[in-house]
Amino acid sequence: MIITAESFESLGPGVAYGMLQLRQAVFVVEQDCRYLDLDGRDLEPGTRHVVMRDGDAVVGCARVVDDVDVWRIGRVALRPDYRGRGLAEALVTTALQVCSDRDVVLSAQSPLADWYAGFGFRVDGPEFLDDGIPHLPMRLRPR
Repeated sequence: MIITAESFESLGPGVAYGMLQLRQAVFVVEQDCRYLDLDGRDLEPGTRHVVMRDGDAVVGCARVVDDVDVWRIGRVALRPDYRGRGLAEALVTTALQVCSDRDVVLSAQSPLADWYAGFGFRVDGPEFLDDGIPHLPMRLRPR
């Protein structure tokens, strides 16, 4: 298993395609969320893509966006056949290594709030619906 954190341009076409395909499979198909995943933020100079590969296959990903005042982690996805092995922890840990000296925020699906709390995130606002799925805003302050 290889995990990297790099800009979109550095991914190469095969890895970029695999990452986008995974995000579509998890968020649009599996979770039945009809939204435009390609929102333009993937290409921003400060954005880093955490990609987990098993051989040539992209099996996990996360996106770290530079929002000037905070880092924003999102698009955390793992292929269903790779879940339950602790690999999501490696994705989030790598994403957090990209973030320095600023708060890190994310919108956690509500059932995962305790899991994100294990990384030090705390609920930072009221629950809201995103594509019909309950989410909680969460924040991690720098140490």
